[in-house]
Amino acid sequence: MALLTAFLIVLYFPQNDIEDYSDLFYTRSSSDAESGDENKPEIDVPGYENAYLIKVNETIVYLKDSDQVKKMFQDTIDKYDDKGNFQASILRNSSRELTALTVSVNQVCDNSSEKLDDCIVTAGLEKAIDVPSSEIQPEGELSFDSFELGVKDVHFNEPVEIVQAYVKSDNIMDIKDAASLITENQETQQIYKVQSGDTLSEISISTGVPLEDIINMNDALENESSTIFVDQELLITVPKPELSVVWTEQTRVEEAYDLPIEYIYNDEWYTNQKVTHVQPSAGYHEAIASVTRINEDMVSNDTLYEEIKMQPVAKVVEIGTIVPPTYIKPLAGGRLTSGFGKRKAPKAGASTYHKGVDWATPVGTSVYASSGGVVAFAGWGRGYGNVVYINHPDGKQTRYGHLSRINVSVGQSVKQGEVIAASGNTGVSTGPHVHFEILVGGTQVNPFDYLY
Repeated sequence: MALLTAFLIVLYFPQNDIEDYSDLFYTRSSSDAESGDENKPEIDVPGYENAYLIKVNETIVYLKDSDQVKKMFQDTIDKYDDKGNFQASILRNSSRELTALTVSVNQVCDNSSEKLDDCIVTAGLEKAIDVPSSEIQPEGELSFDSFELGVKDVHFNEPVEIVQAYVKSDNIMDIKDAASLITENQETQQIYKVQSGDTLSEISISTGVPLEDIINMNDALENESSTIFVDQELLITVPKPELSVVWTEQTRVEEAYDLPIEYIYNDEWYTNQKVTHVQPSAGYHEAIASVTRINEDMVSNDTLYEEIKMQPVAKVVEIGTIVPPTYIKPLAGGRLTSGFGKRKAPKAGASTYHKGVDWATPVGTSVYASSGGVVAFAGWGRGYGNVVYINHPDGKQTRYGHLSRINVSVGQSVKQGEVIAASGNTGVSTGPHVHFEILVGGTQVNPFDYLY
C-alpha cells in the first residue's frame, strides 16, 4: 500500500449495535487474510490509528476509544446532575444520510423499569405527560408532597456529531484537553446591536466585557465618550463554551418576592414625568419552582405550586408617554467665554454669579430658538439689552440676551432652530456675544445640563 501523508476514513457502523462501537476499531492482520475474511477494513499505516472524531459547531477533537467519548460527555452532565440520574449514550444520528453518531441524555432506569424505553420516554417533560390520568391529582389537591424535587431534565444545547476516523496519532487528544476545548468557556466573538438609551458603559456592564476591550475591538470607537447610534453593531467577545448543558431542576423555596410594577400611562405627560400612587410591599411565599439553566445561567423560573404566607402589594406608577422637547445650542460656532455659576465680574455692573453661558461671536450672527415654543417677551431688558424669552411646552423657559436685532414678537410660535434674532453687544456687555439661559420653575439652571 502506498504511504499516505494524511487521510480520514469514515467507517460503516452496523445497524444492529448502537451502544458499543469499540469493536469497529480494527486493523487487518495476517490471520484475517489467511482466514479469507474480506469484510474487515484493510488499514495499517504507520503513525495512524483508529479514533473517534467529535464535532461541536466548528470545533473538532479526537479521542482514542468509545469509553473516553462516553466519559467526556458523562462528566459534563454530572456537573449538574449530582445524583447520577441521567446517562449519556452514543446513538445513531438519524438526521444524517451518511452513517454518523450523536450523543443523547436519558434518565437512568430504576428497578421498576422493565425496558430501557421506559426510562427514555419518562425522562423530563414527557414523564409528566405519560402519567396515567388516574394518578393525576386535581389542582385543588396539590401540595408540596405532590412534587418530586431534584434535576428533572438534562440535554445538550448544541448538536454533536461523532464518527469513527483513521487519523494521525498526534491528533488524538488527552480526554481532559478535549473536554476543556469542548465544554469550558472560550472567548467567542459576537455582535451587539445598540438599543435606544444604551451607553458604552451600560453595554460594558450588561455584557460583562470591559469597556476598554469594547473600544479596542471597534474601529468606530475612539474613547468612552464616542457617540453610538441605535442599531449600530458593535463587536464584543463573550466567554462561551462550544457545548453547553440545559438542565431543569424542581426545587422548594421560601422567599420574599415582589410583584412587577404596574404602570398607568398618561398621554398628556412627558416621559420624564411620573408619580407613584401606591408604594410596594413585598410578599412572602413557600413554593415549588421549576428552574431551567444553560450551564450556570438561569433562563426561566416558573412557579409550579405556592402557598402564600403574606400577600404582596404592587407598586403603581403613573408615567407620561410624550417625548419631551430637546434643547440645542442657540448659534453656530462661537467661543465659550463664560460658563454658568460664580465668576469674577467682567466689568462694573455685571453680576458675580453668572446665570447663563456666553459665546463670543461677531455682531449679526444668527441666533436660533433652542427649542420650539411661544415667545413670551421680545424687547429691552435690564442688563440683557435686547432680549427674547421663549416659553416651552415642558415648562422651561429660554432667554437670549445682548442682541442687535429681534426678529420675533410676543405670542409668536417658533420652531427649534428657527432664526429669532441676531447677536450683538447691547446692555451690560464686554463685547459682541450671545448670552443664553435656561430656566426651570422660574430659576436659572446650567444650560449644559440640558443641551442636546
